Amino acid sequence: MQKARIKLASTDINKINQTCAYIKDVAEKTGVVMKGPIPLPTKKLKVTTRKGPCGNGTATWDRFEMRVHKRLIDLGIDERALRLVMKVPIPEGLNIEIEMIDE
Repeated sequence: MQKARIKLASTDINKINQTCAYIKDVAEKTGVVMKGPIPLPTKKLKVTTRKGPCGNGTATWDRFEMRVHKRLIDLGIDERALRLVMKVPIPEGLNIEIEMIDE
């Protein structure tokens, strides 16, 4: 049996949850078996920089963090369902990968 594995990644958790909800609706309408969304570990990218532009004064630091959230969805393949998934509106800043796998 073939499946479509959908990987979603974004810095905004709301965009991911919204897209997952759209895909869930498509799966319910077409009657396709859906597993997920499975939350994958969140990557935290941290950068620490010095506030003062020169070397004098007190050593004060700014800490910046960017979180990359990821979700994984497995869908049973149905041609109609796959077409509807392709038409799901993808917000800006959301990475999506669709991969066909054999089970």
